[in-house]
Amino acid sequence: MTRKQRRLTMIAGALAVLGIAAALVLNAMRSSIMFFTTPGKIAEQQIAPGTRFRLGGLVEQGSLVRGDQLKVRFEVTDGNAKVPVAYQGILPDLFREGQGVISEGALDTSGVFHADTVLAKHDETYMPKAVADELKKDGHWKDDYLKKGDYGKTSAADTPGTVR
Repeated sequence: MTRKQRRLTMIAGALAVLGIAAALVLNAMRSSIMFFTTPGKIAEQQIAPGTRFRLGGLVEQGSLVRGDQLKVRFEVTDGNAKVPVAYQGILPDLFREGQGVISEGALDTSGVFHADTVLAKHDETYMPKAVADELKKDGHWKDDYLKKGDYGKTSAADTPGTVR
């Protein structure tokens, strides 16, 4: 065997070992990777009650009902279907009707999704109130960027990369 053939054999062997290792890691992680399912796909996929998954969509306008001891009920929609969600706990600061949300939990036999985690989604231009207040204090903020108190939204005139 020449030097070139030996080198090619070593490279091919290393690539094969790397491929097998990557396949094993991805196979092991497959059960722990959890994407979200929209309300419309729940019926299509026929998810069995008790199966844990993430439910993603928008909080339906007018569906938020707060109860005793931090109990909350609301509906998540994707525009085609709605799923009622029951949650007990403190909701994220960005949570509100019409806002994107991802809830982790399971369906019960009556079709209610019992969430144990609720995550509020925001767009890439979101700016926390504390950061906006600090920029205002330092003089880097211009009032025409946003309406007063509208911290999480940008105007169409904003351009990417602009420091506020």
